[in-house]
Amino acid sequence: ELCGIEGGWTRLAYLDMSDSTMSCPSGFRLYETGGVRACGRPVGGASCASIIFPSNNISHSEVCGRVVGYQYASPDAVDTRFISNILHNDINSYYVDGVSITRGYPRQHIWTLMAGISDSYYTLGNCPCNTPPSSAQDIQSFIGDDYFCESGNPTVSWTYKLYTDDPLWDGQGCGLQEGNCCEAPGLPWFYKTFNSTTDYIELRECGDESTDNEDVPFSLYEIYIK
Repeated sequence: ELCGIEGGWTRLAYLDMSDSTMSCPSGFRLYETGGVRACGRPVGGASCASIIFPSNNISHSEVCGRVVGYQYASPDAVDTRFISNILHNDINSYYVDGVSITRGYPRQHIWTLMAGISDSYYTLGNCPCNTPPSSAQDIQSFIGDDYFCESGNPTVSWTYKLYTDDPLWDGQGCGLQEGNCCEAPGLPWFYKTFNSTTDYIELRECGDESTDNEDVPFSLYEIYIK
């Protein structure tokens, strides 16, 4: 059973960086700190790093999956302050600090996994589901409610490090302002239905600022279709 649904699932993608025999996909950069191995964007400015999982011509109308990531420095979810309106609202752009999961091209949104700056103190860079919500956050219309957001940082300030104590998008280690985020239905599993297709699934890890200032590397993903 996956996402509360019995049988018929095909695993399309799997990576668990806690397994030392596994490596980051091509085009991603290895983080290794405090016993955590994770895969982030290559060093540089605003960008997305992408990996495509072909469907092998399997018709599917449902997808179920999960991603575990970590906060590096100061990701600010879907903050509008550091990106133009056009890019912010473009699914093909680095519209989020976090992971974007889409299908086919033109890209159709499946799920977005965001990272905010702090889980316990108010900043404009906090998750849009935090309480109180940040006035700088703007959830794009193509996302709607199909997102998870957490922060790994329990303090009011942030530092240039990988926050290894609190993995993202697992509903655990929730901070004082993060309660709504951690009660998202299905967490840690995302689930989406659509018209039957043989589209590939694409996972992008994005940031609208440079990698020295923010990154949201992932340590695990698994994606299933049926």
